[in-house]
Amino acid sequence: MPFPSSPEERDRPWVMRTYAGHSSPAESNALYRRNLAKGQTGLSVAFDLPTQTGYDPDDELAVGEVGKVGVPVTHLGDMRALFDGIPLDEMNTSMTINATAMWLLALYQAVAEEHGHDVSKLAGTTQNDIIKEYLSRGTYVFPPAPSMRLITDMVAYTVTTMPKWNPINICSYHLQEAGATPEQEIAYAISTAIAVLDSVRDSGQVPQEKFGEVVARISFFVNAGVRFVEEMCKMRAFTQLWDELTQERYGVQDPKHRRFRYGVQVNSLGLTEAQPENNVQRIVLEMLAVTLSKDARARAVQLPAWNEALGLPRPWDQQWSLRLQQVLAYETDLLEYEDLFTGSVVVEQKVADILEGARAEIARVQEMGGAVAAVESGYMKGQLVGSLAERRRRMESGEDVVVGVNKFETTEPNPLLADLDAAIMVVDPAVESAAQEAVKKWRAERDQAAADKALDALREAASSDVNLMAATLECARAGVTTGEWAGVLREVFGEYRAPTGVAAATGGGEADETLTDVRERVRATGEELGGRLRFLVGKPGLDGHSNGAEQIAVRARDAGFEVIYQGIRLTPSQIVSAAVEEDVHVVGLSVLSGSHLQVVPAVLQGLKDAGLDDVPVVVGGIIPDSDARRLREQGVARVFTPKDFGLTEIMGSVVDVIREAHGLDDKVPAGVSPRPPAPRRSARRRRRCSPGC
Repeated sequence: MPFPSSPEERDRPWVMRTYAGHSSPAESNALYRRNLAKGQTGLSVAFDLPTQTGYDPDDELAVGEVGKVGVPVTHLGDMRALFDGIPLDEMNTSMTINATAMWLLALYQAVAEEHGHDVSKLAGTTQNDIIKEYLSRGTYVFPPAPSMRLITDMVAYTVTTMPKWNPINICSYHLQEAGATPEQEIAYAISTAIAVLDSVRDSGQVPQEKFGEVVARISFFVNAGVRFVEEMCKMRAFTQLWDELTQERYGVQDPKHRRFRYGVQVNSLGLTEAQPENNVQRIVLEMLAVTLSKDARARAVQLPAWNEALGLPRPWDQQWSLRLQQVLAYETDLLEYEDLFTGSVVVEQKVADILEGARAEIARVQEMGGAVAAVESGYMKGQLVGSLAERRRRMESGEDVVVGVNKFETTEPNPLLADLDAAIMVVDPAVESAAQEAVKKWRAERDQAAADKALDALREAASSDVNLMAATLECARAGVTTGEWAGVLREVFGEYRAPTGVAAATGGGEADETLTDVRERVRATGEELGGRLRFLVGKPGLDGHSNGAEQIAVRARDAGFEVIYQGIRLTPSQIVSAAVEEDVHVVGLSVLSGSHLQVVPAVLQGLKDAGLDDVPVVVGGIIPDSDARRLREQGVARVFTPKDFGLTEIMGSVVDVIREAHGLDDKVPAGVSPRPPAPRRSARRRRRCSPGC
């Protein structure tokens, strides 16, 4: 079928997408072509972690991460291959990219120019929401202030040059995954919008008479959970609050400019590894929550695949998700009527309650100085970590039921998982080495003088207050790489390590009998070993999804461990150094990006080289059974996956691991007399947490 045009031109109810990209630009291009041929009406590009965080494939931090959670795009040649044969002037392209959003937009524009397209007709979205990266997803690079400058420059540039492009897609999706209640999700997203709009207004780059066009290009990307009524009311509240804000704070009079435009990915966090077939009905219910209410209907919907809790979905799994949308859009009558919920007393009251809570939280953030200040102080992060801890507590206690996980756990064998290794897609390890060789070849064959000149101009522009888009475009055209562009800005702006929120968070609720028992085992085992048990929680590689690591750190602290957690994006050697310095009893590694077979063995080898091969290592993440077996064969003591949802039980297993490593009895004896303290590996005073955690 021909490539689709915009939803307005074709009178479609919304843009249908699947979030996709993996391995290499060429393979991702083939996937996009297949999806478009199946009726997908928009492209939603997933980039790998090195691309998102500004590293080339041959950088030390990129090891194990290339092509895993998205497509690597390192230079103009990669962007050409990614969109080969796809007419960009007919596409609506969403690019999930934040810290390096300006760079990827420049590459996209450069390819469009090579194809002879009118840049002013390019339509699509760059996510470009750095605030939520500090709070949840972790793919930030620079400190908040220069990051806001990059966003401001992009907004100002696109309003005049690419008026159909949404330069920022404020993303509350990951806030919900990080623990946000509906009120917090709305409040922190709106607070981000205020920070961006204030920055653009105050920069003086956009005339006041065109500010309505700035507001009109702000879009949102939200999460829809399985609590249907609550999620639907959340979106009605979101819509109402945005209309009020843009009219009252910014004086936007045109209702079209004030329209709340949002896309949705339904809740991947709620997908379960246990009985994954149940994920299909969860996805459908979550999709209904953002489509049935016409007055607050999503303009674009993308659905995860039923097996994403197991690993990367295959093309067939993505096709299933696309067909769910098509059945709703073309077979049912659910989209043919006026708003189904107008006048409902229940809905109106729920919307009012959410609005009240959201307004109160927005006011608190504004009193602190706005979203940037609330990030720097750690306030918003601490609130989210605490909310997620409470959510976990309710699930573990059975107060919140998750079918197939903590209730109705008996099941028939799942024929979809008969061959588990074939039920997910696995990225060929050769992808990384191929990308490394390709970028070296690219650098060797380009005009180095032109690249150097463009980088010098970028450095000069970044040191001034001029809009950085022009210098970035010249870098793209000159063959500069992702790592080189980000590297220059790192020189000028510096790097940043955001607060983890762990120090301010509590585990939620009173300790139950299981936690009390684990606390006693932690205390007694520590006495046997001559001191308090020390647990290093590490996030190796570029994986910034830190929710799991933070919850492990909070529960370990509540169980009586001395916890060392230094945040995200650490090299294996940095983790080993921390283990030596802190003289830990156990190392826990959290990996959700699929790089476990590279980064975990590197940590194991580093511990062995440092003389700490007696320190056990446990690993948690989205890890297929076959990979878990390989990790255990290499020396990992325990592997935990999403089906191990009981954090207190995990703490008990960690105590078991420590006792096994020291040859202690299975049972903790009562009235333990402490052993003489073992010689310290380091005389330096241990720190419980990195600064700002």
